[in-house]
Amino acid sequence: MSTAQQVPDILSPEFAADPYPAYRLMRDTAPLIWHEATQSYIISRYEDVERVFKDKSGEFTTDNYDWQIEPVHGKTILQLSGREHAVRRALVAPAFRGADLQEKFLPVIERNSRELIDAFRNSGSADLVNDYATRFPVNVIADMLGLDKADHARFHRWYTSVIAFLGNLSGDPEVAAAGERTRVEFAEYMLPIIRERRENLGDDLLSTLCAAEVDGVRMSDEDIKAFCSLLLAAGGETTDKAIASIFANLLLHPDQLAAVRADRDLIPRAFAETLRYTPPVHMIMRQSATEVKLSGGTIPAGVTVTCLIGAANRDESRYHDPDRFDIFRDDLTTTTAFSAAADHLAFALGRHFCVGALLAKAEVEIGVGQLLDAMPDMRLADGFDPVEEGVFTRGPQRLPVRFTPVTA
Repeated sequence: MSTAQQVPDILSPEFAADPYPAYRLMRDTAPLIWHEATQSYIISRYEDVERVFKDKSGEFTTDNYDWQIEPVHGKTILQLSGREHAVRRALVAPAFRGADLQEKFLPVIERNSRELIDAFRNSGSADLVNDYATRFPVNVIADMLGLDKADHARFHRWYTSVIAFLGNLSGDPEVAAAGERTRVEFAEYMLPIIRERRENLGDDLLSTLCAAEVDGVRMSDEDIKAFCSLLLAAGGETTDKAIASIFANLLLHPDQLAAVRADRDLIPRAFAETLRYTPPVHMIMRQSATEVKLSGGTIPAGVTVTCLIGAANRDESRYHDPDRFDIFRDDLTTTTAFSAAADHLAFALGRHFCVGALLAKAEVEIGVGQLLDAMPDMRLADGFDPVEEGVFTRGPQRLPVRFTPVTA
């Protein structure tokens, strides 16, 4: 097994500036690293990360979420296993696929995207991150839940603080304290709304969660609050960064942007390739239930395993020319890219595959399409070069563009 000293440390400024060379070095020379600062084993090869996520033999658990996410969300579906997990997932999953998604929530997505674009469609310039991407998914989720979008600033502050807590790999006590305060504030906000909604059910997602029942099991107020907290953070941060990264990637590859503009059926391909090439979430942790042999050595039972999605998704043993953004590549299957059969790892895999993947796909297809319609000659602001930021989650913090307003 290799030690962290042989490759750039995941907490170093060098890694934060550009992790991809470090990922390659890890895959090539140090596929299993003991990382003292995070007290975890780091894995970077596709075959290893895929094995951990699929976990066909019960070798890995999500027990790490007891300390990683419960302090900010409360106990969530991510921490459950077996029948308890299956029942909870059955309670929440229908809202994110099929008829509910198509009939109830597509109009919500379309309306929220259009409202944001209306604010800048005639101006000739916009920052796709601040004016659109950071707002769009949070507004959609708030609208789906039947919450007041006037509270957007609070939602955004909460989910930013939660994501900072999850990515607090260096153990900054101020970040930890802010995350724990968010749990209290969000509970004070949500629990009265949940109790009121139980008495006056509507056709929103929160009402659906309040009324849902599977095998005689219903969600408690605390269950619903924790799920809403998770939904705002996971659904906000990831879709936010995915939309920003899609446009950053396409704007840096004008031929592919032109192809997507001409054929909107290519948007899912651009999304899938962005999830592979520049995933919003670069690392997910699991815990070993037994001693497990992976590339580079053996990990003991009961330890944290940091799975580097950003590294695995660029593994040259899985993808041809993996450091090239190519929406036409033939080794990434778009038809399964948003299901548990995906051959990229951005949504994880197995029983904890992202429940909101199809919601994210719908948001991206609608949002990207509407933005392309509003800005047919979209281009980067003069002299601006998109830069990714972040370690746990990663994406552009700014994306200023110029365009000629479309006249009616």
